[in-house]
Parts: sequence; C-alpha cells; structure tokens
Amino acid sequence: MAKAIVFFDLDGTLLQADKSVLPEVSDAIQKLRANGVEPAIATGRNVFEVQYVLDATGIDTIVSANGSYVQAHGRVVHQTLLDPQVVLKFNAYAAEHNDPVGWYNQSGFALSAENADTKANYQLLHLDAHVDADWYMTHPVNFMFVFERNQDHTLPQMFPALSMVRNNPRGLDVMQAGVTKMSGIRQLLSHRDFVDIPTYAFGDAQNDLPMFAGVDHPIAMGNGQAATKKQAEFVTTANDDHGIVNGLKHFNLL
Repeated sequence: MAKAIVFFDLDGTLLQADKSVLPEVSDAIQKLRANGVEPAIATGRNVFEVQYVLDATGIDTIVSANGSYVQAHGRVVHQTLLDPQVVLKFNAYAAEHNDPVGWYNQSGFALSAENADTKANYQLLHLDAHVDADWYMTHPVNFMFVFERNQDHTLPQMFPALSMVRNNPRGLDVMQAGVTKMSGIRQLLSHRDFVDIPTYAFGDAQNDLPMFAGVDHPIAMGNGQAATKKQAEFVTTANDDHGIVNGLKHFNLL
C-alpha cells in the first residue's frame, strides 16, 4: 500500500509547452515511487492521448477525461459513459451552430466536422484527427469536446445531464453531470491500495479546482490561473522552471 498519492495535471503542469516530459520530471517520478509514494495523472485528456507520458514516466494510475475514466496500476477502476440519446441531441445543437464535436473514449476519438480550430488544436496536441460523422453510433463515448468560442452560457442550461468546463479558448470539455477530476479521484481512492493516505495534487487551470477542493494538499503552478493559486496550499514555480521538483521538495516527498 502506498504511503501517499500525488496527482499531476498534464498541460501546463507536468508537461512543457511542447507537451514533452522533462528528464528531471521523469527522474522525480521514479524517486517518488522509490519513496513509497504513488504518482498518478489527473487530466482532461483520454488515455490514448497521453500514453506517451505514461510510457515516459512509468505511471500506470490515471484519472482521465476529467474523471470519466479511471484506472489503477493499469486496470480499470471506473468509467462513466454518456447517454447515447443525450449525445445525439448535443450533436444536433452543435451542428445547428456549425460547432464541430469531438467524441472520445479511452482508446480513440473522431470529429463530426473539421475547421481551423480543430486543425490548430490537434496539431498542438500532436494528434491525427479524422472526421467520421457516425463514429459515436458505433463506439462508447465518455467525453466530448465542442469547438465553440462564443462563451455560450446557455449551453449548460440546455443540457442539464452534462457538465461543461472551459480550459481551452477553442471550446468546452463535456462530461456527464457531476463528473469532475475529483469524482474520478474519489473512485480511485476507494481502491484498496489508496485508502486513508495523504493526497497531493498539482494543477494550473479551471478544471483543477474541484480536485484542489478535495485533496489534502493542493499545489498550483507558478504559471497557473489566479483561481488555482488562490485555492492552493502552496504555489510552486512554473512548469518550465522546475515547478514539479520544487513542489515535491517543499512537501518533503523527494
């Protein structure tokens, strides 16, 4: 059983701007594990998107898709699938507004349509996106991303069965209502290896706030948003300025 668990957000936190993992971060993860501390990922992205991070760090415990899919030591603990009828209605609304939708599960994804924002988004993430308007009909969907920049505050009201959060100017993460990083973490903490141990979390953005509210020691990155810094117990340096290592050292985890 681990003596503590540390959750790492990825974009803007564990990763550099080019989405790479610094050698010093990989080394820190190995030292954590040697010290009996479980390193875990807590991300808005799906497992297939970040497999290279798991490979580079050796991490096999992850809360992905903002809590929609959870695995411990490489084995599924929990997943929340979206209601196909809700997905169908959401697709129709997005199509009326010419907003592409990405449908995801832990293994892959597809797009309803393509535009400049989808191309820029997936180029940044180093993902090969493809349009398949019927993909959601033949694949389970645990997460969606709708490409819209209009700051449409009525969208969540129209779909009360869904939860939405903006951590990308190009659009909104879409999950089942009530699903957050913290709901996924709670599922993970029910696993026999992680019961009643201290919890730490590193993050930088809006979708990290539920996680910060639920762990023992929230740690904000120096490059993070003001709201995450306000809610943090400790603000470390930026992700490109030894932020992970400095934060772990502050709590004597290294």
